[in-house]
Amino acid sequence: MGLADETKAFNYYEYLRLDEDVRYEVIAGKIYNMSPSPSPKHQDVVTQLSVDFGLYLRGENCRVFVSPIDVCLSDEREDLNKVEEWVQPDLVVVCDSNKINEKRIIGSPDLVVEVLSPSTAKKDRMVKYNRYQTAGIKEYWIVDPVHETVEVYLLNEDRYKHEATYFKDNTLPVWTFADLSIDLSNVFRSQD
Repeated sequence: MGLADETKAFNYYEYLRLDEDVRYEVIAGKIYNMSPSPSPKHQDVVTQLSVDFGLYLRGENCRVFVSPIDVCLSDEREDLNKVEEWVQPDLVVVCDSNKINEKRIIGSPDLVVEVLSPSTAKKDRMVKYNRYQTAGIKEYWIVDPVHETVEVYLLNEDRYKHEATYFKDNTLPVWTFADLSIDLSNVFRSQD
């Protein structure tokens, strides 16, 4: 099976039948093509964050995953034809092992990080922001690799509150883990 018809309804079962190198997200009934691949700077930021989370979470119950990984925000486990929405965040942290399926994450992660690129900035700031808020994701970061900032949003009474914006020379506290903070100078390292 080739590409999806982006004008028709599309479910997760149909998505799994596509070619393996085809990647889509579906949010609120809209299909988003995940091509082209991100830039090296984008991927370096994701890698550096995953290193910090991975080292901290080693031996713990929580796990960190990087894209591409499908996150089905609904709790539907049995009938993939009923799954009509999924995303592929750049980085997710999941603390409930029951949400970690052999092939996907089922249900809302505890923390989601999206790294902006020119083709995804609007979707990450508006569409995903609203969807993650509705899904009850407790902590959402929007990382801007060009301006070297991280915006942190925390769920408070079912609404995101902008906690703070952090810059390259800041240490970013991870609200999900009180004793973890990330030195952003390591995340936004020079590309010499």
